[in-house]
Amino acid sequence: MANTKKKKKETIVEKTKSNPILNKIYEILLYLFSYTVTLLILQLFFKSIEIAEPKILFSIIAVVIIYILNQVVRPILVTITMPITGITFGLFYFVINTFLLKLTDLMMFDKLDFTNIWILFLISILLSILRFVIEDVILKPIIKKVVK
Repeated sequence: MANTKKKKKETIVEKTKSNPILNKIYEILLYLFSYTVTLLILQLFFKSIEIAEPKILFSIIAVVIIYILNQVVRPILVTITMPITGITFGLFYFVINTFLLKLTDLMMFDKLDFTNIWILFLISILLSILRFVIEDVILKPIIKKVVK
């Protein structure tokens, strides 16, 4: 009976190994979950972030918008502003993050509101740091274990 359980586990792992689309879906879901938790944590610490009720739902919607903007708009902005980013030793990258967060705020109307632009800049720095920790330190090792 133990052998059949091992075989079932092996086939599930083998299916995820051989299916890169499924791996990408898992990666996106982990990213969305971690970014949502990060946004909710930052909302607890900063009163200038206002998320409408139900907070989890609108946080998930905001994260989906941020994810789409990060995949579509960010590469264009980074390419266009590369000289400025180089001159500022990469600090302009946080301005891009701030712009994308404010764009998300505008797209969500009154469901998400960043009231102070300077606090938003600080939040974009913290979000970048937390995103780095979550993605590179936590998620990528998990994804590598699943893919192996």
